[in-house]
Amino acid sequence: MQFCGVEILNFIFRIGVLLAIYNFLWWLINLALSALRGGRRKMLPEAYLIKLVRYFFLVDVTFLFCLDNGLGGINFDRVLVAGLVLLIYFIGKLQSNQMRRSLLSVRGNMPGMEDMIKRMTPVFNVRYEIGVILIAVATFTLFIFYPAWASNPISNWFLASILDIEDTPVFGFIFKVIGFFFMASIIVKVTQGFLSLFIRGDVNKDSDDNDDDDHFDDFTEIK
Repeated sequence: MQFCGVEILNFIFRIGVLLAIYNFLWWLINLALSALRGGRRKMLPEAYLIKLVRYFFLVDVTFLFCLDNGLGGINFDRVLVAGLVLLIYFIGKLQSNQMRRSLLSVRGNMPGMEDMIKRMTPVFNVRYEIGVILIAVATFTLFIFYPAWASNPISNWFLASILDIEDTPVFGFIFKVIGFFFMASIIVKVTQGFLSLFIRGDVNKDSDDNDDDDHFDDFTEIK
């Protein structure tokens, strides 16, 4: 069955809810990990190992969400939309972390605020960040060819917990509001991307036209 526009928007909305609840659950897990570290700041390899695990289970849970249990197989329309949404989400997180680190680095030069800014500044390395994203995307792609590999006790627990929380009256409503704004942000980013390509294409076309106007070939008569 092919997706229509309304179904696509509803599915993106559901993914937004899934991401919001997953991030909430991971925040709880991260609190427990911070308690085990005794408040010690994460080193670069440790931070990205944790992020790799976080992104792995995120793509795993999202892929499980794409399975069409009613038909007993993969819903490829869902997989395509979910893959694009995850890619946009990962790139957005990278840009957000990069911008946040840049802003805090500038403020860190202010007298008397060095220690506080240093504690607030996230661990960030653009090469590690891109590497984690590439591994996450490769994992999602691998699940398409080997869907049985996506099923494991941890991912199944995450998905079941997310669906249970989504159905609760109060928390479910809060996360659905977050999911709505996530859907809106995805629509805005996709629209901006298409407009950027369209405008860039017009600029390149105008540039080519101007180049043609200024070009003289062997048959041009110069007076």
